[in-house]
Parts: sequence; C-alpha cells; structure tokens
Amino acid sequence: MKVSSFTVAARGERSLRAGGTETGGSALVVTTGIATWVVSLIISNAVKVIIDENGETAWILRFIFTILGYATVFLPCYVLIHLSQRHNLHTLGGCQWRLLRLILTGTTSEVVAEADISPARPSNTNVQTLYQKALSLFYCCAGLQVSYLLWGILQEKIMTREYTDGDKIERFTDSQFLVFVNRILAFLFSGIYLLLTHQNVHRTPLYKYSFCSVSNTLSSWCQYEALKFVSFPTQVLAKSAKVIPVMLMGKLVSQAQYKNYEYTTAVLISVGMTAFLLGSGGDKKGNNVTTVSGAVLLCGYLIFDSFTANWQSALFKEHKPSSVQMMCGVNLMSCLFTSASLIQQGGFFYSLSFATRHPIFIMDCLLTAISSASGQLFIFATISKFGPVVFTIIMTVRQGLSILLSCLLYQHHLSSLGILGVFIVFLAIFLRMYYAQQHRKRKLEASEISDSKV
Repeated sequence: MKVSSFTVAARGERSLRAGGTETGGSALVVTTGIATWVVSLIISNAVKVIIDENGETAWILRFIFTILGYATVFLPCYVLIHLSQRHNLHTLGGCQWRLLRLILTGTTSEVVAEADISPARPSNTNVQTLYQKALSLFYCCAGLQVSYLLWGILQEKIMTREYTDGDKIERFTDSQFLVFVNRILAFLFSGIYLLLTHQNVHRTPLYKYSFCSVSNTLSSWCQYEALKFVSFPTQVLAKSAKVIPVMLMGKLVSQAQYKNYEYTTAVLISVGMTAFLLGSGGDKKGNNVTTVSGAVLLCGYLIFDSFTANWQSALFKEHKPSSVQMMCGVNLMSCLFTSASLIQQGGFFYSLSFATRHPIFIMDCLLTAISSASGQLFIFATISKFGPVVFTIIMTVRQGLSILLSCLLYQHHLSSLGILGVFIVFLAIFLRMYYAQQHRKRKLEASEISDSKV
C-alpha cells in the first residue's frame, strides 16, 4: 500500500505539534509548581510577622501553611489537566501519558469497553449458620472496637501528653505529620488488598479524588489541632454531632430532602452537646481549657468531614468504584498533598528529630496508623456483611467507650450536666437509627403491597 507524500508530511506535522505541545506543557507545569512554591514561601514569611508562632492563634498560621503546601501540588495538576483536555494530550503514547490517562480517566487503557467491566467474583453461596454469623459479627465488632479505641487513646496521648528526654520535657506539635503517617499506611493497606483480591475495572479519574482528599486531610488536621484546646470527650461528642453539617451540606450540594425525625434528632444532638460543654467547663487539659480556637477547629472538622462524605457519595454514584478503590485513591492523593506541605514547612525534619529524641513516639505513631488503617478495612467488612445500621450501632458504642476510657486514663472531669448531655446525644443517635429502620421497613412493605396488586 503506497503512502502519499502529503500523508507523510501531515503525520510529521502532527508529530512536531505533539512534541512541541508536550515540551511546552511540561515547561508550563514545572513553572507553575515553582511559582506556587515561591509565592507560598513569601506569603508564609509575611504571615509570620502578623501572627505569633507560639500564641493560642498559632493554629491559624499552621493552617495557612498547610493550605499553601497543598496548593503547590493542586495548581500544577490543574494546569496539567487543563492542557491535556485542551490539546488532547492523553492520546499520546509513552509511560508518562499512560499516567496522564490514569489521572484523567482512571485507567491506563485508551479505551475501556463496557464488557471489560466484569462483576466481582461471586462469594460463597452457602447459607451461613447462626453460629457462623455470630462469630463473624463478633470478629467485626471486636476489630472495630480495638482498632478505634486504641487509635483514640494514642491520638490523645500524642497530641496532649508530654514526652521526656532526661531533663527535657516537650510535646509533639506537628498534626500534619500524623495525618501523613496515617494516610500512607492506609494507602499501603488498601493497595495490597486490591492486589490480592478481584475488583471491577477502575474508571474514576484520579484527579476527582483530590477534592475529597483535601477536605479529608484538613478534617483530620483540624481534629488533631483541636486536641490542643479541647478535651478528647468533647471532640468525640462533636463527631457525633456531625450529622448536622452533613444535613446542611446535603441541602447545599445535592438538594437532599430530610424527614421530620432527622430534624428532631439533630436538634436533640445540639441540645446534648450544649449541655455537655456547659457541664465540662471546668475540665482542664494541662494548661488548656475549652477555647474559641478549639470550637472553631471542631467546626472546621465537621464542615470538611461533611463535604468529604457528600463528595465521595457523588463519586460512588457517578463512577461506581469499590470502597477499597475509593480508600486507595483518596489516600494516594492525601499522601501527595501532605508530603508536599511537610517538605515546604520542614515538618519531616522536625518530626524525625523528635522521634530520635523520643523513640517511644515512633511506636505511638505506627500503632496509631495501623489501628486507623485496619479500622477502615473493618468498616468495609462490617458494612458489606451486616449493613450500615449494625455498623452505626457498633461505632456509637465505640464512641461511648472512648469517652469512658479517656476519662479514666486522663482524668477528665464531667459534672452531672455533662453526663446528661452525653446521654441526650447518644439517645438521639439511637432514636435516629430506630426511626430510620422503621421508615425503611414501611417503604419495603409498601413496595411489596404495590407489587402484589400488579
């Protein structure tokens, strides 16, 4: 088959254009990254002049540094995605363009046929005995309780207790490093799980994970920072109250509609939280009491966490990744964001030097990360085997045990009003679960009646 000179010339011209676009695009991405890094350093130094690094509002300074660190990854990625979509760079070959396709489409293949999306291998169809179900439930319940109770105790120890090195006594202050350690181990756990099990073809663009990744890391950062100002029981109850911002975010993001019992229980949770805060006003953590800074950080945690939940829900509906694929993708992006921020702030050097002075800190960090990552896997196992209602009951019990353990181990004081507030919050949670179950049952019965009439 003869090829005309015009065809050869056209192919050559396209190759030159692609090569020029590739070179120019790479240069622009690198320039954006360097420019963002320089600007973030200038802003950081300017903010240090305004805010005292050792004052109570120093968390604002650390928050700004964290956001700027994330921007050094986010902005170059945005430029790369914009260029690739504009110039259709993801049709080019080579390893780097396979990576680009993974970022843009969620797969390294240029075309993924619908037939390639095979369902997961069917599980064992044999009906489990009552003993096997009870044993499986005990296994999931014990795994969740041990993982998250240990995680909560170590989290409070690292952020609120002092480490001694001879005559020198100091506290660890870099919340970002703890987030990084948790995320990288969770990424490894989920990645190994994906390699060892059969999964559907991944079709979620990696860049879409970045939005909930940023909100997820910021919610964890706020959670760790809040422990410098509020007690651990206060933080646990604030997590119980996250249903309120989740409902508000659902209204804003997806115009969700809620039942009357959902609004009623949300009000009860608010009343219980208010009673608890009033009843624990005399509770001290070292030299810190519950402050405005702590309340702002807890609000930040609730807002970021509720955005994460709603964004992940939208990804599940649009691209249908498995839960472990979601866990792996989000934690991968979180590792990139947190590592960039730590490098920029010198967080790695500070944390590693602290670890060399206090070797027990290394064990605390590893146990925290292992318990967090294993807890996420137990979450997926529990929900898949027993459903969200059983999982919610287990985690609600865990929250109550966390408060009890924290009060026993770290001598937090609770007055009668504070105990009443805790009771109201957990009562509202159980009422919410009960009415949700009844609503689902009525809905199922109504659908069965309509089907029988047909």
